[in-house]
Amino acid sequence: MELRSRTTTRRAFLGTSLGLAAAAVAVSPAPAVAEGRRRIPRGGIGMHLYTMRGPLAVDFHGTLERLAEIGYATVGVSGRHGNGAADIRRILDATGLRAVLEHVSYDILRGPGLAQALADLHTLGAKWPVVPSLPGSLHTPAGFREVAREFNRIGQASREAGLGRLLFHNHGADHATVDGEVLYDILVRETDPELVGFELDVYWAAKGDADPARYFVRHPRRFPALHVKDMAPDGSIADVGSGVLDFAAMFRHAHVGGVRQWLVEHDSPADPFATARNSYGYLAALRY
Repeated sequence: MELRSRTTTRRAFLGTSLGLAAAAVAVSPAPAVAEGRRRIPRGGIGMHLYTMRGPLAVDFHGTLERLAEIGYATVGVSGRHGNGAADIRRILDATGLRAVLEHVSYDILRGPGLAQALADLHTLGAKWPVVPSLPGSLHTPAGFREVAREFNRIGQASREAGLGRLLFHNHGADHATVDGEVLYDILVRETDPELVGFELDVYWAAKGDADPARYFVRHPRRFPALHVKDMAPDGSIADVGSGVLDFAAMFRHAHVGGVRQWLVEHDSPADPFATARNSYGYLAALRY
């Protein structure tokens, strides 16, 4: 089996035209406010709560209150810190935030825990179950085809339960080329668009040398949610707006891709609340 990781690059994402005929590579940090007429709806700027796991473990309610004060409208749930789904819903309602999705392990969703996971999503008031990652043993073309079949089945169960499509959250390894095939593309091609969508993590896509704008145009409506995080010049994760990714170019065709939620994430923030403030301020001011 031939395995070739796609070249990790510090280039910003390619600004793709609707015809995909040309692309311009940006290599410098994006401006604080880009020129353009579109803006991210305030109701579409959310926080993926993995970013805030430290503060949440100490004060779940207080952390969500502070996110609401910053301006966030929505959250992606990732880890409950001892709270049940009903407890989290009460806190969300009290703080004026809304859960839009929850990360649930692949093993739970493909097993007997599926029904409870979907019921919990209803309790949270969320729409989408999300597979956050896949076991390394499945990172082959045959493995991803098996996953595509499972995703269709889980997505069907989600729709029958009155929820949205199953979503998949990518990491860098998901964009590897194995035996001549891009693994991520297998999932995009071999899942039913009515049952399966994608929560595209734009940082990990960049690590895999993938271009979100191309995906948005080539696969309309498949990407209802994004994980938005920036890349520092050394390739590490940075607060949104402080790194080298050209978000204005990236989001130019987000509406074609069906993006409805821009969820901020940072895997290891030095100060989670500073990251939350900085990233929200950038996204609220962005024009593209």
